[in-house]
Amino acid sequence: MDGHPVPVADSRTLARWRWAITAAFALGGISLSAWGPRLPAIKAELGIDTATIGLLLAGVTVGAIGGLLGSTPLLHWLGARRALAGALWVVAVAITLMAVALIVKSVPLVAAGLVITGAGIGTLDVLINVEGSAVERTAGRTLLPSMHAAWSIGAAVGSGIGAACAALGITPATQLIGEAVLIVAAAFWVAAGIPPGQHGPAAGPRQDRAARFRQWLRGWLDWRLLLIGVVMLGCELGEGSANSWLTLATHSNHGQSAAIAALFFTVFAACEGLTRLFAGPVVDRLGRVRTVRLTTALGVIGIALFIEAGNPWIIIVGVALWAVGVSMGFPLGMSSAAESGPDPAARISVVASIGYFANLAGPPAIGALAQSVSLLSALWVIAALFVAAFAVAGSLGPRPGAAAEPAGLVDENATGHQ
Repeated sequence: MDGHPVPVADSRTLARWRWAITAAFALGGISLSAWGPRLPAIKAELGIDTATIGLLLAGVTVGAIGGLLGSTPLLHWLGARRALAGALWVVAVAITLMAVALIVKSVPLVAAGLVITGAGIGTLDVLINVEGSAVERTAGRTLLPSMHAAWSIGAAVGSGIGAACAALGITPATQLIGEAVLIVAAAFWVAAGIPPGQHGPAAGPRQDRAARFRQWLRGWLDWRLLLIGVVMLGCELGEGSANSWLTLATHSNHGQSAAIAALFFTVFAACEGLTRLFAGPVVDRLGRVRTVRLTTALGVIGIALFIEAGNPWIIIVGVALWAVGVSMGFPLGMSSAAESGPDPAARISVVASIGYFANLAGPPAIGALAQSVSLLSALWVIAALFVAAFAVAGSLGPRPGAAAEPAGLVDENATGHQ
């Protein structure tokens, strides 16, 4: 950002900033996962088929990509504090719209609510990663993986809320309205914890909007950013494919019961979250490059065990290593992108778009391939992309010639942004 960095006032301010951003990560996970357990009820209430549900859910990702593209100008216009609170409020409004749509049984309104929810979550994703990266620089240690763990925990909590409401007979509309109120209230607390101003390293003279847009476009021609994107592509496709296909492959191809298959996915989610939660000291010791190479190598072993093993205990070890393989690409890729050049929000939006594309297009591509070969054989694509991520992990290292940049807060008035 523009201007001259000034230090955080004290350790209490830094701690509050860190936990506010961590809470925002958790809110993102809750927002994205809450309606999943309610899909059977939503399907029944609207009287639609499974294919229509699939199209509705695709709207979340389409909206998220739009949010990623719009996040940079929003950050420059509003500043971090107001932009982040605004993204959370957009999510709350969209969830409320979905609730109203369910009450009046309007499929187009549900579709609009999901697209707007995706846009809010996509915007939120960039903002919290920009802020998380700024917190890391100020603290002088790796924190983004633990923040991403909060997203994973939030996703588990969101799914649990949905499952509990289903068990208690609470309608999806009532649940969504309750969650919207929670998000609105939490947004005030999150915003209060973010120090005022633009947060990041100094980035030279102030640019107008056209110059910033050109800079964002140049990001798509930056070989370093694109290689970081390859790392995120491999890890995000591995995660998205697990979300879509792990349970089915365990049940249909490995002959496990539906309950055991669900347990295997729980192991995957837990191992991914725990790896992120405790990875900070490992990253500080090994560095981002060696950490990603280690985790993606373990991911290749995990996929191979999952595909080839017949013993359930070996398969579950494969699931755990698969989860470790996907765990670090996204958070460390975000950190690296933010530090790879000027305007971290624009640079994060480039690599995050690649990650979202992998989540959108990857699982259907695996499914299409599985029509020609078996589902297990199709999963070898994930192993190949893990190998690619391993090969280009050097892109996550410090950029050549980068001097140590002072961390901290940039005075809002110095930047010209409100």
